[in-house]
Amino acid sequence: MPENELTGADARAWLLAFADRIDSDSDELTELDRQAGDGDFGWNIGSALKRARANLHGDDPAGVFQSVSDTFLASGGTSGPLFGLWFGRLGSGPSAPWAVPDLAGAFETATGAVRRLGRAEVGHKTMVDAMVPATEALAATRATSWREALGEAAEAARAGADSTSGMVAHRGRASYLGERAQEVLDPGAVSIAWFFEAADGI
Repeated sequence: MPENELTGADARAWLLAFADRIDSDSDELTELDRQAGDGDFGWNIGSALKRARANLHGDDPAGVFQSVSDTFLASGGTSGPLFGLWFGRLGSGPSAPWAVPDLAGAFETATGAVRRLGRAEVGHKTMVDAMVPATEALAATRATSWREALGEAAEAARAGADSTSGMVAHRGRASYLGERAQEVLDPGAVSIAWFFEAADGI
């Protein structure tokens, strides 16, 4: 198995590392959402990933990501369906280990689906502000290793998440608060940055 291809085992380890990060730092997401929303974001995403831990299966990345989709679709809040759609579209990727172009294509499809469903664009202060830069980094990378490519995606996602401080929200409950929530990081974007950062070191 070429080491530059993402396997099902790699995808499971990645998702478990993401679940660990959410488990340890969900209070941070909850506090961000309390300032800009209804305060349930951290709990919702943590609950979904807790259920996903017992349901991770699949012989390839597509199968693993698909197995997570249903747990998010069943979770509460507006973020659950968006994460469920995102992971579900990742689950439509190739039924084999993924080389970097496969990774880039899968995330392009998944992010496009979230943008259409949420009617969100970069600058609207949503998870899309981290998703799109990460997806663009994967599309533009010259890396041949999935680890290196995801490292570039993580840097782009982090920069995108950080950029949401100073934005006035155009979508979600934060949009009702206007400038009062302007300096608050969007918790959805932060969680996407954590997702890509979780791939480091697995």
